[in-house]
Amino acid sequence: MNDLLEIKDLTIHYVTDGGTVRAVENLNLRLGHGETLGFVGETGAGKTTTALGIMRLIPSPPGVVKSGRIIFDGEDLLTKSEAEMRAIRGGKIAMIFQDPMTSLNPVMTVDKQIAEMIRLHRDVDKAESLKLAGDMLELVGIKRERMHDYPHQFSGGMKQRVVIAIALACDPGLLIADEPTTALDVTIQAQVLELMKKLKQQFGASMILITHDLGIVADICDKVAIMYAGRVVEYADKRALYANPTHPYTIGLFNSVPDLDEDRESLNVIPGLMPDPMDLPAGCAFHPRCAYATSVCSESKPEMMEAAPGHFVACPIRGRERK
Repeated sequence: MNDLLEIKDLTIHYVTDGGTVRAVENLNLRLGHGETLGFVGETGAGKTTTALGIMRLIPSPPGVVKSGRIIFDGEDLLTKSEAEMRAIRGGKIAMIFQDPMTSLNPVMTVDKQIAEMIRLHRDVDKAESLKLAGDMLELVGIKRERMHDYPHQFSGGMKQRVVIAIALACDPGLLIADEPTTALDVTIQAQVLELMKKLKQQFGASMILITHDLGIVADICDKVAIMYAGRVVEYADKRALYANPTHPYTIGLFNSVPDLDEDRESLNVIPGLMPDPMDLPAGCAFHPRCAYATSVCSESKPEMMEAAPGHFVACPIRGRERK
């Protein structure tokens, strides 16, 4: 079976007066039908820019898709007209953003907001769309009698449930969740993530989950892409990646997770800072922070190599060690 989504050599820049921000560089990714891909990396790595690129929502200017292809369900999204993309957004690909307050209209009741999405993508009348909106609210755990409430009348977790209801209202094939629990407390995070996992299985959708949290990835995802300075540096099945992280950056991320069984005064950290995307280092962007770096690392950008079956890493040193 063909992949639902395949990104080939995607490059996205932001051209500003101060210089060019190389947000995404030669990105390659695949996502199968029904799979969940965890997209992990520090702030500024290019995760959200990639998601907006898939949705064709890169602000232009200053954003420019310099090259690449985004093949969704056999068709290149970068060749679609804006009218065609409006039909795809919400209908075939839906996105859940970090802060539900910026996603909801404060002067519309939640049922009308869900119904609006339904009527955009389905051939139903107003009465039917409002009934379906009530059904969707019940599906995400909100009582139907609250469908005429406004967003400010809901808690943060309930607002995020409304956003999930809007995203799933038209049964999309791909759901992109951009750190959907960042604004929520830990208890509510767990509830929302469990709801998303259940609904994803129920609807049979594929999902890209953008997160900083390796624990969330372990719980929900099938595959993992580790991103650094606009590039995917490691890509593998979840079990393979957690059992044997290979890229030095991935190893640093895992080492920085606190061990509850170990008594330590300080946490392990990756030395240094993320590079300036306007002035990326020559060669491998991670080499100034890398304990494994040699002179070769500063001379040429590493290509993805298959360190083990299905386990790809952009590090010739660590990749060769695995083989």
